[in-house]
Amino acid sequence: MCGRYTITISFEELLAYYAADDSAGSPYGPRYNIAPGQMVPAIVNDGTRNRLGLLKWGLVPPWAEDPKVGSKMLNARVETVAERPAFREALRRKRCLVPADGYYEWKQTADGKRPMRIRRKDRALFSMAAIYESWTAPDGSRLSTCAILTAPAQGHLADIHDRVPIILNRRHEAAWLDRNLQRADEVLQLAIPLDPAELAVDPANRRVGNVANDDPGCLEAEDEQGELF
Repeated sequence: MCGRYTITISFEELLAYYAADDSAGSPYGPRYNIAPGQMVPAIVNDGTRNRLGLLKWGLVPPWAEDPKVGSKMLNARVETVAERPAFREALRRKRCLVPADGYYEWKQTADGKRPMRIRRKDRALFSMAAIYESWTAPDGSRLSTCAILTAPAQGHLADIHDRVPIILNRRHEAAWLDRNLQRADEVLQLAIPLDPAELAVDPANRRVGNVANDDPGCLEAEDEQGELF
């Protein structure tokens, strides 16, 4: 699964990477420990241009009676996303990109579970394939939410966890956002995880385990005694 991640680049770099518009004035700052249920930066396309906005992590289907269901829909398995009622329409019509420069996963070691940060070897920004929905409350207020697609882990990543977020190939990002592409089988051809050989795994700080910790210290590795490297 994908349960925590980072995005530490500047606002200007983020907009430039996606050639995105931020006319809505989305608040943004470096994040070192993004967690489920929080508002996360996401890129959508309105048919004319890419736009940056905020979505709550945990998809709430438009027909849901209670938005709390979103806490159970953080991730969507690529194997079943086209079939599940909560996800299938969003896969066809409401796809987005969740920018990141690393994500955390916990690895079982002789010293217990330790957080690892997975990122591109070139340390570049990447896009996680995601879907989004809008839910309307009884009072008329709207909640926009998202879920990140996952796939079976391969290579050295399988030694850490059996699932990985789908990091899209750069050349597939524009097609993922294309609203004219609505056939599920064609969409899923884009949902191919990045080659694990392009990803590095680095120890992170155990402070990641507490969602209240959201600062550069989360990236500082520790030795077996908890001392910083």
